[in-house]
Amino acid sequence: MIYNIIDHRSRPYLWREVNAIVEATSHDNACEDADHERTSDADITYDQLENVTVQEAVAWASAEPSAVTLYLYDKGAGTT
Repeated sequence: MIYNIIDHRSRPYLWREVNAIVEATSHDNACEDADHERTSDADITYDQLENVTVQEAVAWASAEPSAVTLYLYDKGAGTT
């Protein structure tokens, strides 16, 4: 389930091909001014999808069993 979305796209109106990353929302606890989420055994450490639509990225992240932050990047950026 998505608790937060961080959009790092430099071209925010391109939605057909983006890269997406999810991490446990509890990873955000160290960020200044962040709401805090408890850690869970179901927390995902890291996962990514490349060259998907924004809709596909949101559906994918929403299907996670624990709280995640979804990061969106331009195609070709943000992934390892």
